[in-house]
Amino acid sequence: MHIYLVGGYVRDLYLSRELGYPPGAGDRDWVVVGATPEQMLQMGFQPVGKDFPVFLHPKTHEEYALARTEKKVAPGYHGFTFHASPEVTLTEDLQRRDLTINAMALDDDTLIDPYGGLGDLRAKKLRHVSEAFKEDPVRILRIARFSAKLTEFSIAEETQKLLHEMVQNGEADSLVPERVFLEMRKTLCEKSPSRFVDVLRSCGFWKRFFNDLAVDQNVLRLLDSNTDLDEPEKFALLTHGENDLALLKLFISKLKPPAEIVDSIYLWNKLKNNFMITEAENLLKTIEACDAVRRPERLTHVLNVARAVYKIQITPWQKALQCVKAIDYSKIVTACTDKTKIGDAIHLARLNAIKESV
Repeated sequence: MHIYLVGGYVRDLYLSRELGYPPGAGDRDWVVVGATPEQMLQMGFQPVGKDFPVFLHPKTHEEYALARTEKKVAPGYHGFTFHASPEVTLTEDLQRRDLTINAMALDDDTLIDPYGGLGDLRAKKLRHVSEAFKEDPVRILRIARFSAKLTEFSIAEETQKLLHEMVQNGEADSLVPERVFLEMRKTLCEKSPSRFVDVLRSCGFWKRFFNDLAVDQNVLRLLDSNTDLDEPEKFALLTHGENDLALLKLFISKLKPPAEIVDSIYLWNKLKNNFMITEAENLLKTIEACDAVRRPERLTHVLNVARAVYKIQITPWQKALQCVKAIDYSKIVTACTDKTKIGDAIHLARLNAIKESV
């Protein structure tokens, strides 16, 4: 039995050592060669893997996976069978990984690098390990995300060809919305989300999957520079350049994001042209469209996106909301003899309160 440190931890360690990247903070993953599930259980490891043997260390709770190979048996990223046995070698296990920089292992402090990962890391290249790369469509999204994270790296020409082939042959069509959303939400937290979109465009995925949703270079630049936006705001900003409601609906259907993100996308699309005028009527229009008295976070989302896009001061809307919230609505309701006019009376009171403040 032999145990090796593998995966992202090893990659990040050498990114730090060789290129000066910040030390990685990811979990450590281990591969066990020459062991059986029964042996792992005897040593106190807890089984957690459903599709293949993965165990948690009894003390550190780090993941230890038995060395395995995989075989494509059906379309899509679930269409694999796995074979784990004591005879599977470390080299065979590493061969199933996506990129060479992710196919390195450590034996104590000795690097094991059968696929040239360290050389590609030094050359700042994202390169597939083997032709099996094209069997898993999730890897299109993963390499695009790595491109967003490792902004100095470029994708190897032969890997670019594989990405294009995976899109053209329909392999990417099997991706489910939840997985695409998961990779995209991770990407929006990376250093340069624009590179994610660029990679997906260059291989044809963006057009095929999202019907070429409009995302211009200005929007991509804003995504890269406004890292302080929260998740609903980043997704709203991503869709800023698209005015076709049907394409927005398609984009959402292809991702199936949480309701807060859907709301932020639609709300921004509705209000994005309202932020160049700070007259009372326009301030109130935005506040009421957001239902900001009851749901102030909706106004916060659109204001933060507006500040990113238009470089405006958002204090007029914030002050207007405070004025609107300070109104004694019970007096308005009591004073209104025609109950069908309550809505109009509230609107007028809000408008007058904002006018007095500005």
